[in-house]
Amino acid sequence: MPDPTLYLFDGHNLLHAGPFAAQDELVDTLASFVAGRGARGVVVFDGSGEEREIGPLSVRFAPHADDLLERLAAAHRAEESVCLVSSDAVIRRVSGQEVRTLSSRLFLAELEPALHRDHEQKGAGSRVGDRLDDETRARLERLRRGE
Repeated sequence: MPDPTLYLFDGHNLLHAGPFAAQDELVDTLASFVAGRGARGVVVFDGSGEEREIGPLSVRFAPHADDLLERLAAAHRAEESVCLVSSDAVIRRVSGQEVRTLSSRLFLAELEPALHRDHEQKGAGSRVGDRLDDETRARLERLRRGE
């Protein structure tokens, strides 16, 4: 059953709290997370960059990510279930009682078994993706990204 939750992610908090080598690695992980749950998500990074949609995940940039996360939580909390993932205690407090909040570390701890399995299996040749030809892998990746 799809998860009706809108996940709002503080990108830089998660990037620095987790084992991610680069921003794109975090974005791919979050896109897989929300897609696997049948949910939607928005990851917001401080600064500027290429805004895009990867399946059910929106990648956004703002001068102050916390401000945009707060506005998104306020705009959606009355109509749908919202979960805000941030290490910033202030943004978690001001998001409203209707919004479920998780620290970045707690979210990553819940996600860790999947991240650990993926990391162990990379290069091991045991994943189905490792046995696919390049054309099929590319088609599946386009489907995952909602293209």
